[in-house]
Amino acid sequence: MKDQAYNLRQKMLLNSTTPAKTIGIVSGKGGVGKSNISTNLSILLGEAGKEVLLFDMDIGMGNIHILMGSNHRYSIMDYIEDKELAIEDVICENVHGISYISAGNGLKSIVEWKEEQKERFFEAMGHLVLKYDYIIFDMGAGATKETLQFLLTMEQILVVTTPEPTSITDAYSMMKYIHLRDAEKEFFLVCNRAENNQEGLLTISRLQETVRKFLSKDIISLGVLPEDQAVRKAVSQQTPLIKSFPRSPISSSLHSLANNLLSETDKLNIPSEKPSFLKNIKHLFFRR
Repeated sequence: MKDQAYNLRQKMLLNSTTPAKTIGIVSGKGGVGKSNISTNLSILLGEAGKEVLLFDMDIGMGNIHILMGSNHRYSIMDYIEDKELAIEDVICENVHGISYISAGNGLKSIVEWKEEQKERFFEAMGHLVLKYDYIIFDMGAGATKETLQFLLTMEQILVVTTPEPTSITDAYSMMKYIHLRDAEKEFFLVCNRAENNQEGLLTISRLQETVRKFLSKDIISLGVLPEDQAVRKAVSQQTPLIKSFPRSPISSSLHSLANNLLSETDKLNIPSEKPSFLKNIKHLFFRR
């Protein structure tokens, strides 16, 4: 394991590209449109010239392949359990300009894997962070022990809420849990399904104020996404929203969201003292 970690560090030092930016997209509860945002945001980053991997981590409820109108034979769990498979075998490439990986069954017990399974996953992530510019993890709704532990390995967290009081409360609880375990973790915030822009901005402002007051932390707003019937129609067609309804109000808002995200994450190109994603994964898996 030490040799693997050393070799990965050496590859990253010798590689001329910046390792992938890792972003976990989460929500405090289901039904807020998190997977739709993950899918369309990833495609827009791809259209901006970035190499993007969308990693479906919604265990048992993963639907990225449906939203993409695609399917793939293998999942990450097939790679973990079958030593004959290479990580390239489980990547579904060039779907709407990006790549994606399905979760499969078993990821919910990620921290309870056997040593060799953890090593295979660590090795795979070491390869992926050198291959892509962005790795977007579409996490399962709500909070489980495994979800939260894995989220702590990522550089940034994008929290999706709606104007509903329960959604706002759950979003705050998610951020509070993560913040208390890593006070330097960066949060992005998106308000989805707003009746109008004013309602969305008010929702974001209230959450920002609450986090600032009780956690002494600033969170970055990426913007507001409106309630739009185009979302339901796109899901029925099994085609990404921005492809099937490019002129819809929500597609326009998604473009703004993607531009804001690119602007904010560009700051990560500046050398940082923070532990890298791979170091965090190693700490999660191989604590001594």
